[in-house]
Amino acid sequence: MSEHSTPALNGRPQTTPYVVQRDGRTATAEELAPLAFAGYAHFTAMQVRDGRVRGLDLHLERLRSASLELFGRALPDDRVRSYLRTALKDGPADVSLTAVVYSTAGEFTVAPPDAELSVLVRTGPASSGPEGPLSLDTVTYERPLPGVKHVGEVGKTYFLRQAREQGFDDAAFVDLRGRLSEGTIWNLAFWDGEAVVWPTADMLAGTMMNTVRRQLDRLGVPQHDREITPADLPALAGAVVLNSWTPGIPVHRIGSVPLPPAPHFLDLLHRAHEAEPPVAP
Repeated sequence: MSEHSTPALNGRPQTTPYVVQRDGRTATAEELAPLAFAGYAHFTAMQVRDGRVRGLDLHLERLRSASLELFGRALPDDRVRSYLRTALKDGPADVSLTAVVYSTAGEFTVAPPDAELSVLVRTGPASSGPEGPLSLDTVTYERPLPGVKHVGEVGKTYFLRQAREQGFDDAAFVDLRGRLSEGTIWNLAFWDGEAVVWPTADMLAGTMMNTVRRQLDRLGVPQHDREITPADLPALAGAVVLNSWTPGIPVHRIGSVPLPPAPHFLDLLHRAHEAEPPVAP
């Protein structure tokens, strides 16, 4: 297992079971240094439990489609899965894992047709996200290439911190047409009292979102896609945010609009998540 050294304790160096690997082997400082100054790459983030991942096929699909969008080519799924297995091989059964795909051609230049793609995999402590309920500020913002989970998005952290300074927990984005789209690192979902409502706008369709959606279909839970504006919020019966950490954290306020608790809605989302079979890479 690849381990990172930590400061010595009682004269003996300590290690941590988490890894940073490039293409299936421990990443060197020389390999990582250029990436510290680069921002043309994409990634997926997942929670591993007992060595398995829910919605693994969606993570692989995300990496494949984003690679085609950014680089015009993609790595075979089998190769990506082998890198995930290597990173998880001797570590804890429960971890957070991030897989980043980038080109050796770097950025600010036209990539040659033979430029190689590499995968950087990092593991860390497992997470389930905050408990909530959360309050979300509303910010007019549209992410560039919204369908790609790309790196270097300063806006997400900037608007999160701005929201915290205004007394909110996080921020929700409103596009130039006035539609709620997504959160800084979250998808949004709403409850109208009978069905799950997914906002229609240009956004990143999260792996958790798509996992939950297909399992809600199998459970027979009605779902709708429709445009949601801040003016529509008072008529709704609940709201959540969700991402790879969790299938649902309750939201009790968006902007100045309070939202009622919706425990049945939250339970449905968590049931749908639990219904998704975990798969080993």
